[in-house]
Amino acid sequence: MNLDEYRRTARSWLEANTPAADAAEADGIARAKEFMARLYDAGYSGITWPARWGGQGLTQAEERAFAAESRDFTLPTYVFSIGLGMTGPTLVDRGTDAQRERFVRPLLRGEEIWCQLFSEPGAGSDVASLQTRAVRDGDDWIVNGQKVWTSVAHHADWGLLLARTDVDVPKHKGLTMFIVDMRHPGVTVRPLKDMSGRANFNEIFFDDVPIPDEHRVGEVNDGWSVAVTTLLHERLSISSGVGMGRRRDDPTAVDGLRRLVDTTDPLVRDELVELHIRSRALALFNQRLAQETKAGLFPGARGSAAKLLLAELTMYQADLATRLAGPSSVVGGGALSQAISLAPGMALGGGTNEIMRNIVGDRVLNLPPEPRVDKTVPFKDLKVGTQG
Repeated sequence: MNLDEYRRTARSWLEANTPAADAAEADGIARAKEFMARLYDAGYSGITWPARWGGQGLTQAEERAFAAESRDFTLPTYVFSIGLGMTGPTLVDRGTDAQRERFVRPLLRGEEIWCQLFSEPGAGSDVASLQTRAVRDGDDWIVNGQKVWTSVAHHADWGLLLARTDVDVPKHKGLTMFIVDMRHPGVTVRPLKDMSGRANFNEIFFDDVPIPDEHRVGEVNDGWSVAVTTLLHERLSISSGVGMGRRRDDPTAVDGLRRLVDTTDPLVRDELVELHIRSRALALFNQRLAQETKAGLFPGARGSAAKLLLAELTMYQADLATRLAGPSSVVGGGALSQAISLAPGMALGGGTNEIMRNIVGDRVLNLPPEPRVDKTVPFKDLKVGTQG
């Protein structure tokens, strides 16, 4: 099938199978899972994922074609975004064959929902300072601790958990990655409301939660390198919108603003052209990173640059929408005011803008790194992040 035919077939399928936006909202998780199963069975979930593990084994061209067609529809896929964009790709890259066989296909079909368990109350941008402990007990690991700002955890069946397994080495060297059962009775999930009134974030408590060693991802105490893989996929996913259901009718994007403002004003048109240029430049940058990743050339710290550019673009869009639409843009609780209220969060989630700039400066531009006093100190001896 050539690419034009692929796009026509995809669009026809979307027109016949995408639920109405209000129906998707009303039926919630059950409706989303039903849709994901149909999406997978039609060949549109995991388009570029390896066929051996349940993906379609196609190219970036097909994935871009499907993404372009799906922008005209409201796909009820947000709850699967962490699995599709972050945890699933990590398992494909770093998991065992048994883990890939068990978890990847159910993830792609929407049978199981995933979350990512990194940040803690005292370990956000500096996630290596985390204190959640995993202690070996025979063939299991026993986990105790707390995570926070975890998206979709209140719906999740499984989570990718970064925990401390050695306090006698520097903080980056004593971490291990695990797959944790979010339905275990020792896991407590408490939703947190953000300024938009939604509760997509959560805090999670682990009380003597056992994890079998077969659910360890990577080697013991090599969790940081696995986490770097996850963070790379996270930043690429966030910046490209993979799995996020981004649509043409985003009220702060060019097409959305054109319906709200006076486009006969040449100054307004100049502003919209500038927004289009910035959006297009980021899209092309993301396309290049995706092509390199598919070819086995991981973009590394340039993924942080993509995430930083998206955060800045999101704030630029929100500021422009506020200026062009006037006071009505931030009142009434409509789509535009909600988009504006959510914009600052993009500069925090997945790493703050300041952290992204440090990473780009250090690892892309080869500038001198900031002074660090904790890189060679055992975690137990640190004044911040010590064990109680």
